[in-house]
Amino acid sequence: MKKSIAILAGGGPAPGINTVIASAAKVFLKDGFRVIGIHDGYKGLFAMKPDMIEFNFQMCDKIMNQGGSILQMSRYKPKNEEFRKDFFVSNNVRLLITIGGDDTASTANRITKYLAENNISIQNIHVPKTIDNDLPLPEGQPTFGYQTAKQTGVQIAATVYEDARTSGNWFVVSAMGREAGHLAFGIGAACHYPMIIIPEMFNESRCSFNKITNLIISSILKRKILGIQYGAAIISEGVFHFMTDTEIESTGISFTYDDHGHPELGNVSKAHIFNILVQRKLKELKISVKSRPVELGYELRCVTPSAFDLLYCSLLGLGIKQLFEKGLTGCMVTSDPAGNISPLFLSDVEDEKGKVRPRLVDINSQKSRLVFLNNLHYIHEADYEQARHFIENPEEFDFFKILKWD
Repeated sequence: MKKSIAILAGGGPAPGINTVIASAAKVFLKDGFRVIGIHDGYKGLFAMKPDMIEFNFQMCDKIMNQGGSILQMSRYKPKNEEFRKDFFVSNNVRLLITIGGDDTASTANRITKYLAENNISIQNIHVPKTIDNDLPLPEGQPTFGYQTAKQTGVQIAATVYEDARTSGNWFVVSAMGREAGHLAFGIGAACHYPMIIIPEMFNESRCSFNKITNLIISSILKRKILGIQYGAAIISEGVFHFMTDTEIESTGISFTYDDHGHPELGNVSKAHIFNILVQRKLKELKISVKSRPVELGYELRCVTPSAFDLLYCSLLGLGIKQLFEKGLTGCMVTSDPAGNISPLFLSDVEDEKGKVRPRLVDINSQKSRLVFLNNLHYIHEADYEQARHFIENPEEFDFFKILKWD
């Protein structure tokens, strides 16, 4: 039977998935392998009758620069007892390529262990995909899709900021990011937003809706002092990762609930929640400022990959073959800025539960401090006297006191 490789994609879309698939498929097809694509991620892989497609050169050539994914994706996370070898054996699979973020990588790590424990000679190589940029790759290496999503986000956010300047309003923008703030930080910093809020900022104090609201109003007040009547704040939706269900429900927003009784945040605009809270507080303070919500989410995930991601994803796809020929398994394929391919073993980046640890924004890096300390607008002690023209208690809106930063 002909040797084959199998490819699946898990999690949500990110620009460059098709480029990885096409590049990897082409290089293996050239060496006589059968290349199988599996729909529905891990759910499809361990189904009794997997839904599959078979790749050829013409198909790969057509999709290589397209957004989205030719393979149907799934967030399904199989339990260990669901793992089966049937698909691998019946299709003579020599390599499983998994494309995804931390959840997909964590499951790939478990599959690697399953294959080893059952003496199944199949290699497993993961490709780090997510617009959140939160996989623990070496310094300077983004997850693929991040740069394109950031670029698209910057185009939208810059247009929103121009609207703020033109209309004299404020905008409250929310950007995707499950528990890391890379995307919101990257977009906000590039657009010179006067307020950027990410989960990593709360390294000295607990994140709360009240603090987020006060940080936005701190920026509004500082701009008023400067005679600037417009602005925009961008918040990473990752802050919700640190909120309890009770806190989320206390916003007064109407939610639907999942089977476990948790609010379904995917059904509401996070920007709308933040904007409502800001408007309530502004009304309470008798400050007349109009603000509007803007969500940066699904608009960023299936766009055409940028030049950066087209080349980067091509290198990752081709690099899989290089690692495969070295007999490596249980690793992520990485490409440094010079294009050098290296493995990053999943066992080296797992926590005590076997889950791949997320990469967070380094809040103490020079880049972060340059942006947070020099390029944002907020109230601090030197502004108290002027701030009292607008509010009675400026200390409540002091950026450093809110975050308990020295």
